[in-house]
Amino acid sequence: MAGGMAPRGVTKERAAEYKGHMTFAVAMACIVAAIGGSIFGYDIGISGVNTMDPFLEKFFPVVFRRKNSPTRNNYCKYDNQALSAFTSSLYLAGQVSTLAAAPVTRNYGRRASIICGGISFLIGAALNAAAGNLAILIIGRIMLGVGIGFGNQAVPLYLSEMAPAHLRGGLNMMFQLATTLGIFTANMINFGTQKIKPCGWRLSLGLAAAPALLMTIGGILLPETPNSLIERGHVEEGRRVLELIRGTAEVDAEFTDMTEASELAKTIKHPFRSILERRNRPQLVMAVCMPAFQILTGINSILFYAPVLFQSMGFGVSASLYSSMLTGAVLLFSTLISIATVDRLGRRKLLISGGIQMIVCQVIVAGILAAKFGADKQLSRSCSIAVVMVICLFMLAFGWSWGPLGWTVPSEIFALETRSAGQSITVAVNLFFTFVIAQAFLSLLCAFKFAIFIFFACWIAVMTAFVHVFLPETKGVPIEEMVLLWSKHRFWKNVMPDIMPLEDGWGPCGDSAPAYESNIHK
Repeated sequence: MAGGMAPRGVTKERAAEYKGHMTFAVAMACIVAAIGGSIFGYDIGISGVNTMDPFLEKFFPVVFRRKNSPTRNNYCKYDNQALSAFTSSLYLAGQVSTLAAAPVTRNYGRRASIICGGISFLIGAALNAAAGNLAILIIGRIMLGVGIGFGNQAVPLYLSEMAPAHLRGGLNMMFQLATTLGIFTANMINFGTQKIKPCGWRLSLGLAAAPALLMTIGGILLPETPNSLIERGHVEEGRRVLELIRGTAEVDAEFTDMTEASELAKTIKHPFRSILERRNRPQLVMAVCMPAFQILTGINSILFYAPVLFQSMGFGVSASLYSSMLTGAVLLFSTLISIATVDRLGRRKLLISGGIQMIVCQVIVAGILAAKFGADKQLSRSCSIAVVMVICLFMLAFGWSWGPLGWTVPSEIFALETRSAGQSITVAVNLFFTFVIAQAFLSLLCAFKFAIFIFFACWIAVMTAFVHVFLPETKGVPIEEMVLLWSKHRFWKNVMPDIMPLEDGWGPCGDSAPAYESNIHK
């Protein structure tokens, strides 16, 4: 920089000068990249094999005998730590691998992590399909977790950076749409393969290779994001890709934002250390709280264990799989609602309205179970239908709010220099809480009984209040100008370093620029 000034990143709002429109190149790139979300969704849904008798008899004989015992407490039939580990081991591996994915994503590009994720998932799917004992089954799940750690770290970033600012919310939600499509597909496959005895479960687990193969091929064929190219020094190629995906050569404003962000990014040698600094405090809080709250809605408990949950309530095997298939279809439909409305209504309205509806649904389910279901009695047909309908309404609310936005908001708020690290934290927190809930849910269900739904309702109340107080509206804000948003927020402006608009951009509130430059990393 002239005069020896340190790079300051994006210093001026240029959103009004952005040119370009939705192009075929962006559409294809986002569709192919979003397939990465389908492997995450497929694995959530395919956990339903844990209700298939041949699968339980081979790997979890204790649970198999308990399931078929008429004297066992309905809430506790599936309370087994080994069975929980089958589900949760994937997410623990994902949590560790996503931290390793951050330097790969930053130094070698978003595509490199997408390819690594696809290959790891292919290996895991093959091991699971061929598993002859519990050890191989768990190793396969760990490899699937490595794939999810890399894929979930890179794909949301890729979508956020490729999308035009005014369409970023909807296009970023292609990841969640693919996730819900993966869940629904897995439920459909489980419904069919449970009739193929004794090896239907192998087909269910092995078919995870299909989205993994698409993700790997897509990672090879997709263009790299211009943000990543510029950050890694390929400035001319970055401009060429930017012109391609925006459909115009008039990209000076957006290109300037990217180069300014890149200049600051190159000075940051330790992004995980930088993300702890005061100027990144709001983004760090969101990177931790948004994914944690997403899991504490209780959604993954329902998605992982929907067949188990419904069987515990007295549904038969086929009926429980059919019910989980129905809830998966509702989740898929509601994600389409979110895609259609997020860039018009904004993130806050969807999160708050969804939170209120989820609280009501959790309380209603708890009330029905408290009154009509117990350790030794089954739900009546009418009550069973009511429970499924209310859970569908819960899924509907989650699908337009915390489902997609739990990924979208963290992926769009970080400055370029901490974006990979921030997304790694987001994914790690998400997978950590997913692991904890997956491992503990069956025990919690046994201990809390119907009150487990009240437990999650209380958390939803907390997160709804959190959004109202702490989350600014990010609709339409260019990704490289997001850093300027926090200094205007009624709460975060008191946390951020003192900066204010100057004639030629943004600068310090003090007397001189050097004072700002010396404090920018605090």
